[in-house]
Amino acid sequence: MSSEKKILVTGGAGYIGAHTVVELMAAGYDPVVIDNFARSDKTLLDGIKAVTNKPVRFFEGDCCDRDFLSKVFKAVGPISGVLHFAALKSVGESVEKPLEYYKNNVGSLLSLLEVMRENKVEDFIFSSSCTVYGQPDHIPVDESAPFKKAESPYGSTKQVCEKILEDSYRTGFRIISLRYFNPIGAHPSALMGEVPIGTPNNLVPYITQTAAGVRDKLTIFGNDYNTPDGTCIRDFIHVVDLAIAHVKAMEFLANQTEKNLYEVFNLGTGVGVSVLQLIQKFIKVTGVKLPYVIGSRRAGDIEKVYADPSKINQTLKWKTKYTVDDSLLHAWQWEKKIRNLE
Repeated sequence: MSSEKKILVTGGAGYIGAHTVVELMAAGYDPVVIDNFARSDKTLLDGIKAVTNKPVRFFEGDCCDRDFLSKVFKAVGPISGVLHFAALKSVGESVEKPLEYYKNNVGSLLSLLEVMRENKVEDFIFSSSCTVYGQPDHIPVDESAPFKKAESPYGSTKQVCEKILEDSYRTGFRIISLRYFNPIGAHPSALMGEVPIGTPNNLVPYITQTAAGVRDKLTIFGNDYNTPDGTCIRDFIHVVDLAIAHVKAMEFLANQTEKNLYEVFNLGTGVGVSVLQLIQKFIKVTGVKLPYVIGSRRAGDIEKVYADPSKINQTLKWKTKYTVDDSLLHAWQWEKKIRNLE
């Protein structure tokens, strides 16, 4: 593949974006990263260089700013496709700051699509979320499941964004929405991983920070759900598997002959793991004690959801290669590295 195949990666200094940049480079693409550091810092840009031995081209700015985006498109030259990771993603924070979430998540998508159209860039991969399903009627959930009322403003923004994409793809776009389940883990090299700013919103960095002694204890939000052990059930997927799926999606679009296309894929393992099971797996895999307590339920949390990934397995020829145990071990290796615990 030509190294001239430039891919714009918004939010590329973030957790999922940075891991995807590494996989794009491994596949011969030339990624160009945009990030405004609203929820990230330069740690993972350094991580990309450490893993790939190459610096990545980077522009600091906001995807809601059309003028900034236009300048980037002009500076970079012909862009083959765009991967859009730039979004606010905390369920809890979105309940407290709904307007900020709509403004950022929907506004950035609109700006990006407009500038893509001006520059005749057609191929677009959108970071969506299993939160679009709300609490689904059937588990595992497949792509034909209807959107239920979202449990959080964050979930609502993803539903709105998908609706915008569904309405606008016929105007000259080829689009794939990837509905993520729960990304966890770190690069197996321990050179990059999740870098929460402030208190983690995601479960695994909270687990690893507690294990490292940064947090006193872990709180499980509710143990009275209608699940076998009373705690919420999720589909935890290794971030590198998730990243590789984006490369497969980009390759899929490049091989299509249609001018207008819209596809959605669940991006998960198909295995449901409860919060309590995840904690027990971490203790078993690492041998580290983990103090935890049961707290009350958290606003916006869905009781149980995991994917039916058969569509992405068949269409994109993609399957997960890492287990939940691998993910937890890699996350712990990364935590130990950044805390200088070894």
